Amino acid sequence: MDFKLEVAKLIEAELDNALENVDTFIEIPPDTKMGDFAFPCFRLSKALRKSPNVIAEELATKILAKKSVLVENVVALSGYLNIFVNKKLFVETILKEVVLKKEKFGSSEMGKNRNIAIDYSSPNIAKPFHIGHLRSTVIGNALYNMYNFLGYHSVGINYLGDWGTQFGKLIVAYKKWGNKEEIEKSGIQELTKIYVKFHEEAEKDDSLNDEARAFFMKMQEGDEEALSLWKWFYGISMNEFERIYKILDISFDNYNGESFYNDKMGRVVNELKQKNLLIESDGAQIVDLEAFNMPPCLIIRRDGGTLYATRDIAAALYRKDTYDFEKCVYLTALDQNLHFSQFFKVIELMGYEWAKNLVHVPFGLVSLETGKLSTRKGNVVLMEEILTEAIAKTRDIIEEKNSGLPNKDEVARQVGIGAIKFNDLYNGRIKDVVFSWERMLNFEGETGPYVQYAHARACSILRKSGVENFDMEIDYSLLDDESSVAVCKLFSQFAERVVDATNRHEPSVVARFSVDLAQAFNKFYYDNAILNGEEALKNARLVLVYAVKNVLDTSLGLLGIARPEQM
Repeated sequence: MDFKLEVAKLIEAELDNALENVDTFIEIPPDTKMGDFAFPCFRLSKALRKSPNVIAEELATKILAKKSVLVENVVALSGYLNIFVNKKLFVETILKEVVLKKEKFGSSEMGKNRNIAIDYSSPNIAKPFHIGHLRSTVIGNALYNMYNFLGYHSVGINYLGDWGTQFGKLIVAYKKWGNKEEIEKSGIQELTKIYVKFHEEAEKDDSLNDEARAFFMKMQEGDEEALSLWKWFYGISMNEFERIYKILDISFDNYNGESFYNDKMGRVVNELKQKNLLIESDGAQIVDLEAFNMPPCLIIRRDGGTLYATRDIAAALYRKDTYDFEKCVYLTALDQNLHFSQFFKVIELMGYEWAKNLVHVPFGLVSLETGKLSTRKGNVVLMEEILTEAIAKTRDIIEEKNSGLPNKDEVARQVGIGAIKFNDLYNGRIKDVVFSWERMLNFEGETGPYVQYAHARACSILRKSGVENFDMEIDYSLLDDESSVAVCKLFSQFAERVVDATNRHEPSVVARFSVDLAQAFNKFYYDNAILNGEEALKNARLVLVYAVKNVLDTSLGLLGIARPEQM
């Protein structure tokens, strides 16, 4: 039973079609003394030609007269209709559903037989996987999990930056300053070093950029030497990327990068020509977007080379043909908004109705407390260094707080990595994130370790209880205290929060829910003796703890965060 929906039906029955979708206007009051649900009557004033106060009072009288088993009381206050639900029925309904559905609680089949393609992470080959790649990786992974939870079939695509002029630059850098043995030994670190040197030297000698473009043209034309070097750089990079993804416990369904579409761009160019969309401009080939208040979309450079937009259009066509997606979601930084607007518009102009289902999900930047990052200037913090340090710092905290903990190394890994992910996901994705160790690893704040600790606490209580089967007869009327009801209220909101997070591509909604639930559970824990009470009361409270453990487990799992059972 969805109590919010049922309350909406009670209200709608008294409105004579004066307002549709009443459930979308129902609010959760900030104070439980104001009711469990509240309906603002202001929007009905015009249709009913009455003041909100009068409407609220009339609705309260009518609903109370019906004597619904759902409702304990209805109060009109300042134009709001405040509804107090039957606490016993509410708690019983919610807890039974959590216990019955376990890890499926909150899930749905709304996306059944529909595919969602998600393009995320997408680091550049031959460049270090640094902290700046974190947001796309963890936000994309969370969205992948949430879409699956709602019945969709997610396709995770790591669109590697493995093509383009930067490889011409790297080839020039290698031929001028590179050392094969040093690169074999140091991998991406050495590739980054010579890439940075290229940019330093190119500022003094612009002809280096011409050499780089020429080498990229050779790559496109299939030059054996150029492609051999490119494949070597690719292999070195993938070894590092796969190691980091393993630490993050994140995987993908395919790694089709930009190079995969090298032989698929002809279709784009030919189709644009056939549809009279491609025009020449100063020696280059463009699609004019002036009518849409955008700069032209560059398809072919003067030297015949293709660009990001050409490859992205080819990729979108391929993905639609291959996956028949309902939506194709792209996770990149906010500063790429124009690029996506341009090539989305080109696909629309090509006559593809599904262009409206291409969705750019932008996010803010991540930075250290010392400032921004730049690969070209060598000012990067490697992701592997961050992950290693997070695990080490967490290990130190465990030694200080609980040195006898079993599997300390594994728990340190789960909590350290979880702290990094949660710090990113808890923030609204459009906001810039500053990376702070002190805040991130705080076990008392609104952090990953705080939520993980609440989960571990619930597991500890259940272990100590010795109870294994929670499908038992419970007197739900015993769970009528404020903190027990508050936990159940959060359970009742979980499914709606997941749908909202997925629809808005905003994992912070689920992250904040997990903090809310952890806080509500900790209040319940401090307010109530769980294992020492009378048998019926103990069992009722244990079922609530079991439900908390399950929902925290699910919400953290959606975020891609491990759930240690001991901390």
